Amino acid sequence: MLRHIGVNVRDLVRAKSYYDEFMPFLGYELHISAADQFAYRPISDEHGSSFFFYPSLEEATYSRHQPGLQHLAFMVDSRDEVHKIHAKAEALGSEIIHPPRLFPEYRPYYYATFWLDPEGFMLEVLCLREETNG
Repeated sequence: MLRHIGVNVRDLVRAKSYYDEFMPFLGYELHISAADQFAYRPISDEHGSSFFFYPSLEEATYSRHQPGLQHLAFMVDSRDEVHKIHAKAEALGSEIIHPPRLFPEYRPYYYATFWLDPEGFMLEVLCLREETNG
């Protein structure tokens, strides 16, 4: 099991403000908040991966099409949650790559939305449950 992942960002304050808005919807709580980093862990320290954010020490542009991080995906329990997080991403002014829909080319019942955070990182929220609404 992956214990944690660290991500460098150009603007730590902007990134924290952004992630503070939706990580609770994904079952994460703020774990560390310092001048040089912040991190989220699963609520109540449940099993799962933590996410650490650090200020980048070098100037560079990010592209998910270059070697490195392509995207981060979070699993939720219902399609309704996918829609709620999509609405949150829209409210935050995120660029939406794919609105909520089925992606049967990935696997049956793969229901997801994709968007970009302020750094350009592609984020995904998905549900793997069979549901008739959507």
